[in-house]
Amino acid sequence: MLFKQGSPPYATEIAREQGEDVLYINAVGAPIVPSIAENPQIMARSIELLAENPQVSRIVFVQQRNYNYPAEQVFLLSEIARLYNFLTKTEELLSHKKLVLFGNISGTYEDLQYLLELLKSDPIACYMELKSHIKNLRAQLDEGKSTSRSSLINYIRTLERIFSLTESSTLIKNNLISLVDYRIGNRDLYQSIFRAEILPNFTFTRLASQMPKDAELIDQYSIEDEFESTVVTILKRKNDSKYFYHIMPTEYSLSEEHHHILNLARNVLSEHRPKAGELTDPERTRQVFFNIARDMVSELASNKKINITNRELNKLAKILVRHTIGFGLIEVLLSDNKLQDIVLNAPITQNPIFVRHEKYEECVTNIIPSFEDANSWAAKLRLQSARPLDEANPVLDTDLLFENSRARVAAIVEPLSPSGIAFAFRRHRDKPWTLPLFVQNKMLNSFAAGLLSFFIDGSRTLLVAGTRSAGKTSLLGSLLLEIMPKYRVIVVEDTLELPVDALRKIGYDILRMKVRSALVSGTTEVQASEGIRTSLRLGDSALIVGEVRSEEAKALYEAMRIGALANVVAGTIHGDSPYSVFDRVVNDLGVPVTSFKATDLIIVTNPIKTSDGLHSIKRVVQIAEIRKHWNNDPLEEKGFIDLMRYNVEKDELEPTPELINGDSEIIKSIAGSVKGWAGNWDAVFDNIILRGKIKEEIINASLKLNKPILLEAEFNAIANNAFHKISEQIIADSGIPLSDKVLPRFIDWLYEEAERF
Repeated sequence: MLFKQGSPPYATEIAREQGEDVLYINAVGAPIVPSIAENPQIMARSIELLAENPQVSRIVFVQQRNYNYPAEQVFLLSEIARLYNFLTKTEELLSHKKLVLFGNISGTYEDLQYLLELLKSDPIACYMELKSHIKNLRAQLDEGKSTSRSSLINYIRTLERIFSLTESSTLIKNNLISLVDYRIGNRDLYQSIFRAEILPNFTFTRLASQMPKDAELIDQYSIEDEFESTVVTILKRKNDSKYFYHIMPTEYSLSEEHHHILNLARNVLSEHRPKAGELTDPERTRQVFFNIARDMVSELASNKKINITNRELNKLAKILVRHTIGFGLIEVLLSDNKLQDIVLNAPITQNPIFVRHEKYEECVTNIIPSFEDANSWAAKLRLQSARPLDEANPVLDTDLLFENSRARVAAIVEPLSPSGIAFAFRRHRDKPWTLPLFVQNKMLNSFAAGLLSFFIDGSRTLLVAGTRSAGKTSLLGSLLLEIMPKYRVIVVEDTLELPVDALRKIGYDILRMKVRSALVSGTTEVQASEGIRTSLRLGDSALIVGEVRSEEAKALYEAMRIGALANVVAGTIHGDSPYSVFDRVVNDLGVPVTSFKATDLIIVTNPIKTSDGLHSIKRVVQIAEIRKHWNNDPLEEKGFIDLMRYNVEKDELEPTPELINGDSEIIKSIAGSVKGWAGNWDAVFDNIILRGKIKEEIINASLKLNKPILLEAEFNAIANNAFHKISEQIIADSGIPLSDKVLPRFIDWLYEEAERF
């Protein structure tokens, strides 16, 4: 809430924001920082306004920064305000009728007037004064010094009533122990009770800077980039199952000079609108705005004669971009590579942001978003995605990309969300996942990685299944790296989640197609089914579908049947078992039973709960092949054959007897087209083991040389290419790429290349 220029000091406005009334008080031009704790006049004014507006649940003083007092603190003042109203209106303490009861006791009117004023500006002092005054008057009564005993008794009773009401207020009741050494006029106690959330006035999102009381420090780390450093503190509160994720972004701890520059710059920059064409290229738009912001900050600093370093200049420009065309503190959270999900529940202003941390899982943050910022983010999502978000289309599913952060975002509004707008951000890893990374994180073991690599080289059709947050898309992305870069890949997605740009940068021949989401209507985007059919007319390519959701399933199976035995066809789908995938594809999505047989493999990945029930770990739990002999129900007719199953006791995938004994039709089919493998199960199995050992050796080299980069996509693409070249050389020499000949050469190449990488 911004007041018009020239508004008088302490002018007020009340805004109804998502179920709560917020009192905005203009403190621009005031000679003091509007602190309820430090300034008795500010406290008195706040209580007066609450007495007039008892429905208010939050107070915001608007100055160079906004000082927000949250509901739990305002409640303490509201109780005092109600008491003040009761005493002055219901009890009418200063009325002539009341004063008659006190007879001719001198100073009664002045005493009561003083106590009522003190109640507003310093309730604790009022309580202590009442206590002291009653004690003295009782002494006078006992000593018989009063000329009017009945009047004195009435007066003492009135004061005792006020004392009792004051003592029963939460503010006094919760701090009785602290009042033992209290000195009237000292406001130190208020400092620990009333602490404003200080907001830069270019954002309405609130940040609780104070860490929760009685919380144990668990961890602390920094989110670093070229210009900024943001401290993250993880705490654990007693009796709270969630961890507390406390963050202090740069913009909330700026100097007054820098804050003043940002305020001036934002007013100008907010009027600069990106051109329509720029909206389709967010990365370019951000760079343009960053350059404009940087020049503007530099000019303002020069005009104001404020010295500013190059790093500070870039930092302020980045903050400006974040809070004008960007997504504010959401961007700060997304820059933390330890976070996986960011959730904003409705009503948006009454709930903190929740996050899912890779180590501490579900956490509550110290960030409370604002209605203004949430509406701004929704508008930007509509512009960037060219998709609607309104009553007729209450769901928007799209993606975000800025700097090194990628995220999938879902937004919902009324009527689907009756309490207003809500968001869910799914953060993707900055770099693509690789099979060695998954092995290191125990999502699967090296043998399973080797088996999946074998299937990709064998141009199989497969679906990666799992529940939400199971890692389906990440695993599919890692399998893309197992496709040789010389082959063309077409990716069809409604929300851009797969690491296409990263793969393109390391030399992959890859084309991305963006299609209409099944949840969206009324856009110019092509339907997913048409996108898949179009891919079949774009030349010989591997086909990857981001997620199978709706009618595009029929087109996908059409592609599987046409492309079978030529190229990889793969996608992700929701399901926790091979049969649940069959049930969804056939019964829910309408794919004919016979078409489902075009699926060669189903890889199931799911979160596994720990025995305490408080944690979960992501694991590949099943790799199953689909046999082709069944007619109606693959479960009843033994159409699903597990090749690997998860052993919960060992926390590991294990090969089944069918795989060990060579009873896999898919593997036999792959081997049947390779010279030296047809009918030679030992050689085939040796190659699967070899591929797993290759992944192990990459992990070992990464640890031994202290080079985590060896586990990333770029090196793995090079390593896969080297593996195939070495295998080709061995085949030329001896006919079969046996592991005892390939592995030593690969290890020599690995350490030689790793030293240079």
